[in-house]
Amino acid sequence: MDNLLISGVNTRAMVNSALKLDYNLFSTSYYRTYDFKNIPNEKHILKQSENKTCNTLEDNYSSDKLLKLSEDYLENIDYIILVSGLNPSDFNGKFKKYKKKILGNKNIEKIENKFDFYNKIKNKYCIPETFKINDIDEANEIIKNNEKKQYIIKPLKGFGGYGVNFLNTESINQLNDMKNQWIIQEYVEGENISSSVLSTKKDSKTIINSRNLNENDYKNDESFIYSGNLLPLNKEILKKNNSSNILKEMDEISEDLIKDFNLIGSNGVDYILDNEDNLHIIEVNPRFQGTYESCESLLNINLLEAHIKACQNELIEINNKIKGYSLKKIIYAENKVKIKNLESLKNVYDIPYPNVIIEKNQPIATIIQENKSINKLNENLKISFNEFKKHLLKIV
Repeated sequence: MDNLLISGVNTRAMVNSALKLDYNLFSTSYYRTYDFKNIPNEKHILKQSENKTCNTLEDNYSSDKLLKLSEDYLENIDYIILVSGLNPSDFNGKFKKYKKKILGNKNIEKIENKFDFYNKIKNKYCIPETFKINDIDEANEIIKNNEKKQYIIKPLKGFGGYGVNFLNTESINQLNDMKNQWIIQEYVEGENISSSVLSTKKDSKTIINSRNLNENDYKNDESFIYSGNLLPLNKEILKKNNSSNILKEMDEISEDLIKDFNLIGSNGVDYILDNEDNLHIIEVNPRFQGTYESCESLLNINLLEAHIKACQNELIEINNKIKGYSLKKIIYAENKVKIKNLESLKNVYDIPYPNVIIEKNQPIATIIQENKSINKLNENLKISFNEFKKHLLKIV
């Protein structure tokens, strides 16, 4: 039996899938949630304790910490599966020799570097104008020369929408943060949508599309932090006269783009659909997407197994007759809060340990619900959220 390590910020969902397969399972992560199924070989960075703060992901997490945590496992591991927060390029120095064990994409530098990605595809695909910025003066010059355009500022490398803001007098000071490099990208108003694609070395297939959600969809606070998904994306969600053409074009572009970068396994492509129904590519995610559990449930597949088979040059059959919808919503703390026991709540996942303290704007847990009706789904989400709030104690 082969040894499989799953590593990233949160491995809970992938571990659940792996437990159904024939592997000796290992996991290293930032979070170890209360609903994480116990496995013998597991390590995590965040230690949750009663009446103690969990602090923030931004301050506590780094890929270097995660690799160091994994060090005792790596020598005896046969395969490594990476999830969000850990990239193949992080395997350098003494960890470089383990890169060959990654089951998936190993060379993604031209994708994770958002400016290189822009330059690679700008002459073939529609992508917002992007600049790499070295200092505030350069940013001000771009603003001055493009007064009719609005821009956002992003880390050159990053995930989950962290560090992404509208470019203004406040956010421009982010450029003084020497820990990161930055890009400025033209802001395109429209809907955030994405494709989930399975690919082998020779072929690629879009298996499901979704509507991406961020905090701005719920609170209108101009936040770009990833907050969930609604899927599948279809005519009822798009509400466009040419929905069929948009979805077909989306499938084709996603599959072509994945082939262009020679990606294998499970990958995602993020778009903005503008107000004139044009698709603008934002980025490619060469790893599992946030739709993971919803995708598994709606398509009735083990997505980890499908990823592994695709990496071994086999595309599984997908049943495209999806009945119903899935809505994922990550709940962020609006204030500093203390968590009561959430174990009794239905459809709630990534649960923190009871009586820990979650800082403002940090993720608390995830609600995932399914229903055949979108309206009923949204109604149920409101009910679940109101019940959820009863289990939070605000800390002044």
